[in-house]
Amino acid sequence: MRIRIAAILGTTALALALPACSPGATTQPVTKAPVARPQDQGSDDSNNRSVSSSALAARLLTDHDLGDGYTLQPEIPTSHNEVTVLGCPALGKLGDEAAMGGSLGFSRQAKASFVHDDGSSGEVSEELYSDTAEKLSTGAEKIFDAMIGCPAYQVLVEGTAIDVTTQELAAPQLGDEQWSQLLTFVASRRTTTVKQTAIRTDNVLLVLSGSPTLVELHLDRALAKVTAAR
Repeated sequence: MRIRIAAILGTTALALALPACSPGATTQPVTKAPVARPQDQGSDDSNNRSVSSSALAARLLTDHDLGDGYTLQPEIPTSHNEVTVLGCPALGKLGDEAAMGGSLGFSRQAKASFVHDDGSSGEVSEELYSDTAEKLSTGAEKIFDAMIGCPAYQVLVEGTAIDVTTQELAAPQLGDEQWSQLLTFVASRRTTTVKQTAIRTDNVLLVLSGSPTLVELHLDRALAKVTAAR
């Protein structure tokens, strides 16, 4: 069973690039409050228009926004190599759908990654996607449900086995919809912990991934920059 690395909101690619162990996160019991789906929120045309990729790029955090000690990382070209995922059929199904141009392909996107020079090699990556509110909602829920639904699986990348475990976290009650998870990657006796939180607000989906401490520190700032540009 194979999926493309870029198919799952960049999380796998980010985790493979992280060079060192990240600090653990204190988890909380997950409680899900009822959310109003986009189709139940009226017929506001703004929910049905995509924000351009260039406009999304202008809403991304910068090293100036983050403060001292952050360096923008050059964007790594998307790899077309495939990785093998064992023990998680749901991810394989999503990968096939994304590779075939299915409903998970959001029409607009922008992203940036930063490394924090604090001695821990912490990293944080921001991704912004835009499409209709309904498509963002459906796509994000599919991705997170598939990943959280596989509490443990293995990824094979160029002969290297990576053990992955996932845990759903209580997402902060921000925006219109929220998702959060903690992923732990173990390869060659090295452990990397990645927190990923996604917030949908109208027709923009914000995904912040990386060292748990940095994600928690900068989430409010990232969302404020996204919503300020409306």
